[in-house]
Amino acid sequence: MRTKEFEPDDVADAAMRVFWQRGFAATSVQDLVEGTGLSRSSLYSTFENKQGLYQQALRRYQAITTANVELLSSPGSPKRLIRHLLMLIVEDELSDPQRRGCLVANATLELAGHDEAIAELVAHNFQRLQKSLEKLIHRGQKSGEVDAQKSARALAHFFVNTMQGLRVLGKGSPAQQRRQCMLDVVDVALDTL
Repeated sequence: MRTKEFEPDDVADAAMRVFWQRGFAATSVQDLVEGTGLSRSSLYSTFENKQGLYQQALRRYQAITTANVELLSSPGSPKRLIRHLLMLIVEDELSDPQRRGCLVANATLELAGHDEAIAELVAHNFQRLQKSLEKLIHRGQKSGEVDAQKSARALAHFFVNTMQGLRVLGKGSPAQQRRQCMLDVVDVALDTL
């Protein structure tokens, strides 16, 4: 029996970049063959089908977003940490000439409404971020930096929504207004705390 001569995680990373650029529906198996450097048979034997490879690509993307979750666990001012994360998203969107947005947000819009497996992966990703935000907001409420009269859970959901909204604005707003539009959203969002 022949052993695989490639690392499945590396293939999933390469496929992730293809899906991220093109979307699920617009990505052909040939695009994946070219993007990963593997044959069709190797892709199918490792990931079963395009759907399986997409699911694995979403799991790999979660590893990328772990840095955002870890940032929220850092010491320091909760408001500053949330602002820092929002500004990282703004700069990420403004510096991406391909305007790919967030792979999870893209998957949500394209597939989660009718694909249960994708919906679960997307929900898991959002829940991770929401829980980290909620914990940070609680910390800010205890220190008096965040309004203790507001629901930490509701604020966390609001900020997950804001982050995804920034990704959408990064893809869809007019180029000459994009930066100011996103900065306005950051300022108004932080005022909710």
